[in-house]
Parts: sequence; C-alpha cells; structure tokens
Amino acid sequence: MSFLPSNINEYVVNHSQREPQLLQQLNKETWQKVLNPRMLSGAFQGRVLAMISKLIQPTTILEIGTYTGYSALCLAEGMKANGTLFTIDKNEELADFAKKYFDKSPYKNQLKHLIGNALDILPTLNQKFDLVFIDADKSNYSNYFNLVIEKMNTGGVILSDNVLWNGKVVEEIKPKDLDTKSLIAYNKLLNSDNRIETILLPIRDGLSISRVK
Repeated sequence: MSFLPSNINEYVVNHSQREPQLLQQLNKETWQKVLNPRMLSGAFQGRVLAMISKLIQPTTILEIGTYTGYSALCLAEGMKANGTLFTIDKNEELADFAKKYFDKSPYKNQLKHLIGNALDILPTLNQKFDLVFIDADKSNYSNYFNLVIEKMNTGGVILSDNVLWNGKVVEEIKPKDLDTKSLIAYNKLLNSDNRIETILLPIRDGLSISRVK
C-alpha cells in the first residue's frame, strides 16, 4: 500500500534508483511462484533499505523475516567487505528459494540464513548489531525489539516495516484484530523508549527508523 496519490507515487519511483537485475529476477519469480507476494519489500522500498544501509555501512546486520530474501540482499548492499548479515525465518519451504538468490549474489559468503522461531534464535546470537530490520509477524514486534535492543551498537539503527498497517493504526480497532493492536503498542514503544530516537516514514506501508543513542 502507498499513502501517496498514485501520480506522485509514480513520479517518486521513476526518479529513484532502479532495481538491480538480480533483484528484478527475484521480484518477478516471487510474484510468479510464491504465496502472498505482497510481503515482498518491492523495488522502491528495497532501494530505500539499500540506501540506508549504504549510509550506515554496517559490519553486522540482523533481519527478522527473510521471506524470499529480497530485503536481505538490499541491506547487504551497504555492508562492509568483512561484514555479516544474519537473516531469520521460520518458513522452511522458502529456504531453498532464498538460498538460490543468495548464492547468485556477491554477498553469498556473508549471509547467514537461520531457520526457526526468531524468539528462540535471538537469545543465542552473541553479536552486536549496527543495523536491524524487523519484518515478521506483527504480534511479536515488541518482543523482537526487546530482544535486540541490548544487542545494538551505539548509533545502530533498527528499521521496522508495516508500522502503518494499511492505515488501520488510525482506525477503530476490531476486537479480534490482534496485529493492529500489537502495532499500535509497538509504535508507542518506539516513540517513548528513551534509549532510541525514532521517525516514522509513510513509505509503502510505513517504515520506522530508530537510532540507538
């Protein structure tokens, strides 16, 4: 979803960096073969993620929610030559799909694809991170944040996707809509935690940038 008028959104996309060829292939194959392809970050947001990573030049990156590997490859573009990106997903069925594109990329030896429940895996990671991207089950966003905040380097950045949730965060909440309730609580957490400073951008479905003080 985009919160901009369609003509403005088209202009923005047309005047931003183009999607690299490998990611074009990954994007196309995801839409052809995978369920719920809207979960893909997409070309414009992917360029935003790549730009943020290039500005930070992280040594260690953590992604929660691999899906088909698109956003991981975008984030890897800014990673230092000796850097490592850890990406976690519980969907074993997509592991080979993502690995195929990871292996085609220049970062194949720097990508660590971990399969399982992120709530179980995160406590086992001893690394400190420069950049984190949270894009998994919305009901656990606050739990993920609480697990990673102590693993962040000073000046590190936490990116959180889908924080506007199709605009539902400003609408009346349906009693059974746990995802929206969770995201509203998460957005309040990001805006009130004195360990970070946060800005919420209306990019695609909402992207928060939180910098660790």
